[in-house]
Amino acid sequence: MDWDKLRIFHAVADAGSLTHAGDVLHLSQSAVSRQIRALEESLDTTLFHRHARGLILTEQGELLFEATKSMNNRLEAAAARIRDSEEEVFGVLRVTTTTGFGTLWLAPRLPKLYAKYPDLKIELMLEERVLDLPMREADVAIRMKEPSQADLIRRRLMNIRMRLYATPEYLSMNGTPQRMSEISAHRLIAQNPNTPQVSAGADLVQRLMEYEIRSTLTVNNYFGVLQAVLNHLGIGVLPDYLTADFPHLVRVLPDVESEEVPVFLAYPEELRQSKRVAAFRDFVSEEIASYRKRQLREEAA
Repeated sequence: MDWDKLRIFHAVADAGSLTHAGDVLHLSQSAVSRQIRALEESLDTTLFHRHARGLILTEQGELLFEATKSMNNRLEAAAARIRDSEEEVFGVLRVTTTTGFGTLWLAPRLPKLYAKYPDLKIELMLEERVLDLPMREADVAIRMKEPSQADLIRRRLMNIRMRLYATPEYLSMNGTPQRMSEISAHRLIAQNPNTPQVSAGADLVQRLMEYEIRSTLTVNNYFGVLQAVLNHLGIGVLPDYLTADFPHLVRVLPDVESEEVPVFLAYPEELRQSKRVAAFRDFVSEEIASYRKRQLREEAA
């Protein structure tokens, strides 16, 4: 197949419009239309359903779009690697991690990375879905489990646990539970058990729910749980990495916690030589080392 026609098809499928694709490609609408028609004739199939509001991919068009999307991602990755300088770090770096870790731990530390590499452009993709790194959906991932995909370089960053926290103000007004059974008299704030999350956190919430808690608030990410806790709404199930940035939070029922959850950083083998990836990897590793030192000091105190 003619790559130029595939490139134009990809732009049309992505934009959903001949006109918008023409603007991106700097081609006239008629030129784009001719290329799409020629591609459909060469494949002997219809790639788009045409209607007044734009274009919709047919089943065959969806299959081809998945292929061109993968090709386009790999071409962009290759171009980025070619542009990687031996002395400078610049360009786009697509990082994926969970909403909680991305908003509560990673994002507040990024000013240090940008101060060192001001020309870096980070696309932070926060979602619970595990993106496909070999298919170039992202460049780097930080995940709460070891990646199962092949051809990935992976590094274990740290272990975390889910624990119970509340503000001093909330505990002053409502008392501090001394045993698990007393949690039923408090409002529990936790991730919704039906949302994607690490099993250790879900297991802890399930254990707590067995005590017939009178009032609950469930949120689909830890950022929302933290906001509710900070506003003195109840006792929250939160990851322990928050204590470094929110030291005023009080740990409730210190013997109650989840199983350990490993945190991994991973990226495709093909990005091993990328200066952008190396800069991000080293930055995260340094921040984790600093976090661990503070944690040890706090535990010793």
